[in-house]
Formats: sequence, structure tokens, C-alpha cells
Amino acid sequence: MSGNRRKTFLVTSALIGGAMLMTACQDTDGAQGAPAPQGSSSATASAGAATPPAAPASTASAGKGDKNSGGDQKGTGQACRANDIAWSTKSETQAGGYILVVAKAKPGITCALPAAHLTVAFGSDGTEAGPAEQSTGKPITLSGGTTAYAGVNPKSTNTDGGKELESIIVAIGNNDPDPVSLPVGTITVDKPVVTNWHTSPKDAVPFK
Repeated sequence: MSGNRRKTFLVTSALIGGAMLMTACQDTDGAQGAPAPQGSSSATASAGAATPPAAPASTASAGKGDKNSGGDQKGTGQACRANDIAWSTKSETQAGGYILVVAKAKPGITCALPAAHLTVAFGSDGTEAGPAEQSTGKPITLSGGTTAYAGVNPKSTNTDGGKELESIIVAIGNNDPDPVSLPVGTITVDKPVVTNWHTSPKDAVPFK
């Protein structure tokens, strides 16, 4: 091989070797700098989004349970309202005639009647019965077969006159939100009075 041809061969070999080395370096750098496959990133994000916070879920469940358990106590040991009671009335002739009001708790209800007279109103003008007794009675707890009685004298005067009515409105105190209307037949109303609650009908006679 002549000197010129040998020189040319060595130069060519050096250029080819340098090019291959540069190509290998670029491939290595590309592999290190390439982004991770999108599939792995999406799976990680999905897994994170699917895990809910534990504390709010526990709080919500506890709150719902407390509400339901509280509802089971309705009607137990509370102050009576008119719609807690099964009402009935009876016309009596004693003491010039009066209306005996009979009160029993509805099934499943336990409630207390206050130491005060029954609130009774008459007519569209809401004439209210005054107390027939000077002293207050004792609270009465209604439950099961316990019965309470109150006597209503619709006409406590000895004069003629008054208004003719066929029902009375009763409530447990002036703040009772659910007063009820009770049929009593035709009555004449003039300065009505009502007794306190009693456990015996004999004690519920509204004497003049």
C-alpha cells in the first residue's frame, strides 16, 4: 500500500469511528432524558383520586346515626300537647251541669300534664274559661291506662243570655301549637270556668 493510500485509509477510519461514537452517546443521552410512559403516570393519578378522605366519611355516618337514635325517644317524658292525647267529653248534671273532659295518652306516648287548669276557648271570639279553683293541682304523668279529668262549666252566671255553641277548643297551656276541637253538643256560654287536672272524675266538678 502506497503512502498516500495508507494515509487516506487511516483518515477515513478515524472519521467513521468518531461518527459511531457520537451516535452511541446521543442514544444514551436520549434514553436518560426521555419522559416516563404516560400509562404509568395516569395509573398513579387515578389511584390517588379514587381514595376518599377517611375523616369526613366517618363524621357523616356518626351524625346520621345520632339523628336516628334521637328520633326513637319522641313522646317519652315530654310535656303533653293536645295532639299527644286521646280526648273524650261527657255531659254531667251535677253542680248545675258541666262538661267532663277526659284525657288519655295516645299509644306509645308518655307525657306530663302541668299543675294548672286546662286551657279552654269558646266561639270565634276565643272566649277563654277562667279557673274554677283557687289553688293549682299537681302534675300528672299520662302513660298507658292513666286518665286525667277536668271539668268545664260553660255558664257560671245565674242570669239569662250567653251564646249558643256546639264545640270547645282545648289546649295544654296557652303556647300549645296544636289545640283541638271537641264536640260537646249545644251549650250556652257565659263566663265559663274550668278546673285543674285531676286523677279522679269526682274531683273535677266545677262548683259555682
